[in-house]
Amino acid sequence: MKPELLAPAGSAAKLETALRYGADAVYVSDKRYGLRAFADNFTVGGIEEAAARVHACGKKIYVTVNIYAGDGDLGGIPEYARSLEKAGADGAIISDMGVFSLFREAAPSLELHVSTQANVTNSAAAKVWAALGAKRIILARETPLSDIRRIRDALPGDVALEAFVHGAMCIAYSGRCLLSSYFTGRSGNKGECAQCCRWEYELTEPTRGDALRAEEDGRGSYILSSRDLRMIDHLPELLDAGVSSFKIEGRMKSEYYVAGAVNAYRRALDLALAGKPFDPVLLEETEKISHRGYTTGFYFGEKGGSAGEGRPTATHAFVALVTGYSDGWAEVEMRNRFAEGDELEVLSPNDTFGKKVIIGEMIDERGERVSIADKVQAKLRLRTPLPLREYDILRKKL
Repeated sequence: MKPELLAPAGSAAKLETALRYGADAVYVSDKRYGLRAFADNFTVGGIEEAAARVHACGKKIYVTVNIYAGDGDLGGIPEYARSLEKAGADGAIISDMGVFSLFREAAPSLELHVSTQANVTNSAAAKVWAALGAKRIILARETPLSDIRRIRDALPGDVALEAFVHGAMCIAYSGRCLLSSYFTGRSGNKGECAQCCRWEYELTEPTRGDALRAEEDGRGSYILSSRDLRMIDHLPELLDAGVSSFKIEGRMKSEYYVAGAVNAYRRALDLALAGKPFDPVLLEETEKISHRGYTTGFYFGEKGGSAGEGRPTATHAFVALVTGYSDGWAEVEMRNRFAEGDELEVLSPNDTFGKKVIIGEMIDERGERVSIADKVQAKLRLRTPLPLREYDILRKKL
């Protein structure tokens, strides 16, 4: 299989962003059966429209059906499988063996992928899934790099391996967590996780009831909160181990996150495939988008290397989306405050990537000059000699 960069698409806008910034494929969810119930998500009709758009670009679309199903979830599965097959999905991502079996019976032409939630960490498990008809194994995040080659060697050539390379990590084993159900009644295993691991916690002395605040640093204590995965400078090792699909986490993240992560990994993967050295600028790019510190997870034998990160941070803010350009004027839609004299940086899949713009003249929708852009989603025209394009992003250092 040709190496593939796979991007999250939690909404139609994020799907378009992923395509524009260089993803080879996207993964989406219906409003049912997926583990991101609070993303904007799609209806079956929306998936059909998305598939048409993706296929027009020569790319692929996969649909997550990765809840841990109870018997009450099974009734609608066969018809749902047929609807995804008809909608033009290129694959369904499934964690539950029963759901997998129902999909295979109901939609035999739909390619089935084994979700990371199925915890495939060894070649024996991978071979069983392949024998059941899986065409792709999405490795558990806990799988070390040293085992991936063994798994690859054990599988038929037509069964691909997919691995996460960037994004949020779960403190529990491949997401098998009951904290959200216990504290809030919302099941993380049915897509409604309240992310209780991201909360601050206190210790209480039971006989007196005194609360002791456990502080790791001035920001508080986040003893259950994981750092984010970042493998952007290790793609050659993953390629050599036999990974062919490189997955970015983030269907709940912003369009800016999708643009920044996809742009950086597209450039890094292209360098790796060309046998060229990694560009350290791309490592810096990952600092500019929202993240909770970074780790290489379990790939190099670490024990996650991940606990203790609190609120997400970023070095840059998304201030404007470019919607058009002509005759030295960029048309933009404001996202965060900026003003005349500010230096903005261009995030783009094109050759204007990383270039700077000093804000001079700004014209609002009434044709009047303004010095400050402070109205969210206001449409403005900015004078700039840089030939910006639709979907380019302007960002400002924080």
